[in-house]
Amino acid sequence: MSYKNIMGPNEILGILDSIKDAIMAIDLTGKIILMNKGAEKIVEVEANKAIGKHVTEVVPTSKLTRVIREGKGELNKRQIIGNSTILTNRMPVYNQQGNLVGAVAVFRDITEVIELAEQATNLKEIQIMLEAIINATEDAISVVDKNGKGMVINPAYKKLTGYTEKDIIGKPATVDISQGESVHLKVLKTKKPIKGVKLKVGPKEKEVLVDAAPVIVNDELKGSVAVIHDISEIKRLNYELDKAKRIIRKLEAKYTFDDIIAQETNMKMAIAQAENAAVTPATVLLRGESGTGKEIFAHAIHNASNRRFNQFIRVNCAALPESLLESELFGYVEGAFTGAKRGGKKGIFAQANGGTIFLDEIGEISLNIQAKLLRVLQEREIVPVGESKSQNVDVRIIAATNVNLEEAIKKGTFREDLYYRISVVPIFIPPLRERINDIEPLSKHILKKFNQDYGRNIEGISKDAINVLSDYRFRGNVRELENIIGRAIINMDFSERVLDEKHLPQLEAANPTSYEKFNKVKNVLPLDEVVGGIEKDYISKILKRNNNNKTQTAKELKVSIRTLYNKLDKYNLQ
Repeated sequence: MSYKNIMGPNEILGILDSIKDAIMAIDLTGKIILMNKGAEKIVEVEANKAIGKHVTEVVPTSKLTRVIREGKGELNKRQIIGNSTILTNRMPVYNQQGNLVGAVAVFRDITEVIELAEQATNLKEIQIMLEAIINATEDAISVVDKNGKGMVINPAYKKLTGYTEKDIIGKPATVDISQGESVHLKVLKTKKPIKGVKLKVGPKEKEVLVDAAPVIVNDELKGSVAVIHDISEIKRLNYELDKAKRIIRKLEAKYTFDDIIAQETNMKMAIAQAENAAVTPATVLLRGESGTGKEIFAHAIHNASNRRFNQFIRVNCAALPESLLESELFGYVEGAFTGAKRGGKKGIFAQANGGTIFLDEIGEISLNIQAKLLRVLQEREIVPVGESKSQNVDVRIIAATNVNLEEAIKKGTFREDLYYRISVVPIFIPPLRERINDIEPLSKHILKKFNQDYGRNIEGISKDAINVLSDYRFRGNVRELENIIGRAIINMDFSERVLDEKHLPQLEAANPTSYEKFNKVKNVLPLDEVVGGIEKDYISKILKRNNNNKTQTAKELKVSIRTLYNKLDKYNLQ
């Protein structure tokens, strides 16, 4: 008996719509002639809008026309439709005379594996229904019964753990765990899903992340299904990424102007100068004592310039001997000197073409290198060691020094013409002793950094400790402040949460009062010099105590505001 004699098209479509699997059929021209509700849900197109259209208009990745072309079926094929990954069976359709009349696809969204497991009425049925699906997924899957005995594993599971069916099926859920507790047993005990549990599985102790859910039928627990993600490869890739980032950091600027802490007016002025210079091509000379933050300024200038997407390379001019510095800066050709690399070497100026070179401690370079550097600045070209032809380069130079270049020019150790070339925009970075109001925010920033480095949880720094640090005249500037706070943290117990004065190393010897300094002088000094030194220290201390409020300071010192400003100018305390 033919079904068409007892059922009409509507009845047949009603049956197809009641099937959870998606079904789609096409004729010999590739046009869709049938499509059920399950297919509508996956392709996200209503049947009445899809029927009559070519299948590739609705499903661009469809392979149904290939089935018609080749006349062969295709089973258990993975396919992407929109945001879904499906498992599909495609079969040619023949009429009663044996003629090919079209093709049909039956497919299913395999992301519903766990949902199917929860809704199925029998774990044995689940095993049959999911076999094709779980074998197609790249994540490892395991299923246990209500007693915690293994029932199903897929090829990805075997590849991940190294275990086979004989090692798992019928065995306790703990058999594959090398470190950690069984997620299956937790699910069977609580009857609740568990996500993101870290374990180590298999003889090779692979690190994995496990999601698991109970299988409950008619309020009865039937078992547990778990999806296992291999994270050991992810960790390896993250390690390689971090390693690459560390290498890149050597070539890129890390800091911006937002990283520079400044409340004092003199430091804010230096930042403003640097920000203005950053947007120009001008050469910048950063001047200041050691440890004041010249390199951070150089990074920030590069990152605020139109060269920020190109390389930033720092060169410590004092760390390399003249012969090596020359070849590093300008490169060399093969055979230029004994030990020269075969094929020659590209210099830093060539590497940084289009970017920025930060020449730290430029006051230490020899007159010979100064002459070559002057050529770069004047002619925008370099000559590698051993080469006769010049090469054009486009590099911005940011130089830094703590040397008095004007004195070096007088002594003949620094070229005057180079000095004027590099100091187009000179920026003076004040020492920490002239940034008293910056000591507290700097200290808190450094403390936060050391918390991460030392694995501590120190919440703050006391006012007494800040007062001690504010009274100290830092010779090493911010770098010395970092050293002092680092030593103070080491002196703290792990239970202590506030860095206090008692934790600081002894600083008095490094910063005697003006009276103490002059008291130790063996030779007699002019009275004005002694009085001036004491007066300067005292004004500085009262000014700091009043948070740089000059009106209040003048009031406490019982002098006019004009007199105070004259004193500040005299002692360079502005």
